[in-house]
Amino acid sequence: MCDSGWITHLREQLDLLSFGRFVERLAQHFTVIRFDKPGCGLSDRDGADLSFDGQVAAALAVADAVGTRRFRLFGASQGGQIAAAIAARCPERVEALVVYGMCADGRELAPLDVRKSVVALVRAHWGMGLQALANAFVTDPTADEMAAFTRFQRTSASAAVAAQLLEVYYDTDIRALLPAVRTPTAVLHREGDRGTRFELGRAVAASIPGATLIPLPGSSHLYYHGDWEAVLDAALTFLGQPARRGQRLTDREFEIAELVTEGLTNHAIAGRLSVAPRTIETHVENIRRKLRMSSRAQIAAWTTEQRLRRHR
Repeated sequence: MCDSGWITHLREQLDLLSFGRFVERLAQHFTVIRFDKPGCGLSDRDGADLSFDGQVAAALAVADAVGTRRFRLFGASQGGQIAAAIAARCPERVEALVVYGMCADGRELAPLDVRKSVVALVRAHWGMGLQALANAFVTDPTADEMAAFTRFQRTSASAAVAAQLLEVYYDTDIRALLPAVRTPTAVLHREGDRGTRFELGRAVAASIPGATLIPLPGSSHLYYHGDWEAVLDAALTFLGQPARRGQRLTDREFEIAELVTEGLTNHAIAGRLSVAPRTIETHVENIRRKLRMSSRAQIAAWTTEQRLRRHR
């Protein structure tokens, strides 16, 4: 079940950037349940409960309507808050959780005056292709991407609904819920995310017991823009694993484990792979947690054993 974030339109969103291809690839592995958020897209536009709890209830109602008792959840940005809340409140229903580009407290996205200005811009310039608004989601949008984003705005929601949903996001704080999440969880976050700083994603991962933080390259906030396949691959790798993941690492993690085996430091590995040192630190932490190991020597021994098994 997928919550793609702030505003939605079941039909029009399929033509927005690479969203359609992302869903198509995801559907090759899972039954994908998509739904319009209250007040958006093909859902009722009048009298919708746009509160955070109302959005959680709407998502659960969709799951009930299609007869799905247990499901995996993918939530992006504000949808990540919804997904995490469902996992915390209904642990018996959620098999696995993947969140992308989310924060726990919407107030940390920007100072109060900036948040108020953005909401005011949404109300005043909705559907006008406002450059400042587009740049918060898409890195260096082309003219065609700007036009597509504008069409999507116009068809997804009214200015009033879009502004109210954004206000709800800014005012939502789920930090107290995150420690209650017991579902296997992956936190995906682009290191240069312009809409939600990487540090906010790291804080989410640190608050969910046993969560895996997966740093991704790029700066666009929308997961279906830029290198969307990297986001998809990370999600599929995690969601495709059994509930007890044991010693299974992602391809990237195994690559880093092999470099650890060569005796390279985190900074040296970062230089070899052309990524930030903190990214390597995060990967090594995830490797240690998955393998239940406390030292680099143990990681090296495990990696050597895997190499030997491959060549037997």
